[in-house]
Amino acid sequence: MLDDFFTRAVLAGLGLAMVAGPLGSFVVWRRMAYFGDSTAHAAILGVALALSFEISIYAGTLAVATVMACLVSALVARGQAMDTMLGVLSHSALAVGLVAISFVPSARSDLSSYLFGDILAVGRADLVLIWTGAALVLGLLVLRWQRLVTSSLNEELAMAAGIDPRIERLVLSLALAVVVALAIRVVGSLLISALLIVPAAAARRWARTPELMAAAAAVIAAGAVLAGLWASLRLDTPAGPSIVTAAAIFFLLSQGIRRA
Repeated sequence: MLDDFFTRAVLAGLGLAMVAGPLGSFVVWRRMAYFGDSTAHAAILGVALALSFEISIYAGTLAVATVMACLVSALVARGQAMDTMLGVLSHSALAVGLVAISFVPSARSDLSSYLFGDILAVGRADLVLIWTGAALVLGLLVLRWQRLVTSSLNEELAMAAGIDPRIERLVLSLALAVVVALAIRVVGSLLISALLIVPAAAARRWARTPELMAAAAAVIAAGAVLAGLWASLRLDTPAGPSIVTAAAIFFLLSQGIRRA
């Protein structure tokens, strides 16, 4: 069954959706959309370094995304203006990454696959990495769920309960870096943030508890993967953008359902 490229694409997308929903909920709660952009855009620089040193794309992306996530987390903790700083880092990281990857001849022809993903080219080794990484991140979120939720809703309340918000912010930053590395082959660096934010935003309209929102976001993300891949197969459209488009449609539908 795994010899079928479409089956592998479905499994890869579902593995990413499983963790993108809960993690995206924290991104929405903490208003970390720009944070996700800066980390995701830095992934292109990781791709350039990985190809230059002939190491795994996932390893290079994870290393650079982790550095960027820790840097942004540290700057926010020091009181830097969040929106301005994240905007500067996000676009600068993307520009530096594109310049760096232009010096790698073998990457020029595949640049669009790193920007928008190439889920139909996922192999068995990619599946193992995606599902292993997703399971580890999901396990981390489950273990620290109450601490993460409390610090996300009210940092003063978290400190009163003996929870250090800085540690929880760092945990989310590292989890986000891992998901960015996993998603580079699925939706690309330009669309990773959308897969995190859009399903969570759709679930937020009607979910009454944090747990329900995280679960609903995962289901919506999975539905977007299936719908996007089906549309890509039938209409011959790019798979990554099709997945995000499907997620956007689900978001619009959630607005109408909520009003009804």
